[in-house]
Amino acid sequence: MATVPVNPKPFLNNLTGKPVMVKLKWGMEYKGYLVSVDSYMNLQLANAEEYIDGVSSGSLGEILIRCNNVLYLRAYFDKIKLCNRNSEKQCEFMPFVINDQIIGYFADYLKPSHNVFIFPQDDSHFGCHCTLHPNLRTPEDRTEAVANVIKSLGELIPGIRNELYPVASAFGEPIFFSLERAAAPYFGIRAYGVQMNGYREKDEQKFLWLGKRSEQKSTCPGMLDNLAAGGLPHDISCGENLIKECKEEAGNTKIYFHKAIPVGSVSYIDIEGYRMKRDVLFCYDPKLPDGFIPHNEDGEVESFRLLPVTQVANVIRKTLFFKANYNLVIIDFLFRHGHIRPEEFGYLRLLQSLRSGYCS
Repeated sequence: MATVPVNPKPFLNNLTGKPVMVKLKWGMEYKGYLVSVDSYMNLQLANAEEYIDGVSSGSLGEILIRCNNVLYLRAYFDKIKLCNRNSEKQCEFMPFVINDQIIGYFADYLKPSHNVFIFPQDDSHFGCHCTLHPNLRTPEDRTEAVANVIKSLGELIPGIRNELYPVASAFGEPIFFSLERAAAPYFGIRAYGVQMNGYREKDEQKFLWLGKRSEQKSTCPGMLDNLAAGGLPHDISCGENLIKECKEEAGNTKIYFHKAIPVGSVSYIDIEGYRMKRDVLFCYDPKLPDGFIPHNEDGEVESFRLLPVTQVANVIRKTLFFKANYNLVIIDFLFRHGHIRPEEFGYLRLLQSLRSGYCS
């Protein structure tokens, strides 16, 4: 299948006048404002500052960087930061505790709901925290009571899906109650999902199947995504959920049942306003046959394309075309398939940052 070339010129032209970070092949980095780009893609930076091993070595003023010295403009680290914003604000969220176990974090907007949530003023090691009212003893009672609070909050929690996520202290642990999916980040609940990296090999080169999200999607419309993915709802295993998502998004299940190899996970903590999104994504790598062609069945994917892995890596580094959390999944794929090597600058730090959230 023909691949779609990525033209860097429009991307560079759109960055003119904006602050950029340019990394050279030799490891040095330069921060400054992009003044101009010529037809050979040589870069002119103003107010440039040089960084070596992440430490500033001084201001250089206006500089010219030849195109053949540039490794990339937007590093993998930048994409990981997109999923781990405002970490310094974690202290503004209070622990959500059940049975002496922290299950989430949230701001104080729930304090009026005294018949559901209470805020003990004791000297426990949790400090100021929130818990559920002791009268809510069963998972069913808790699920119903919290659902009523979410309903009363109205537009404060948008995008209600009527899909329940399990709430537990860690993956596989007993479930305390179930929570509306859209509300999970507003309670700082750790949510789980499955991600499918469908790839094929041809002439000793790897290719990845990518999907373009429908323009009608409420989140990240029109952005590039993987072959199939989905959140892990209540009362379904990762494997079962993966098959379900593959059927809905890529129109096939037979291949995935045997070929979808679990290969690990990535995680992140993203804070925005009242939301603390704590996600763990389980990754799968099925090797697909040459004749496989995906077709969407649920209307959530506009189109599919098959690109060389090396080109996908360039798109990640140089653009914002991908859904933010899928960047992490692809970067993890690049590590595992040898496209990011220990000789590259920041190898171990980048590998560790793919699990910036707690995988538990």
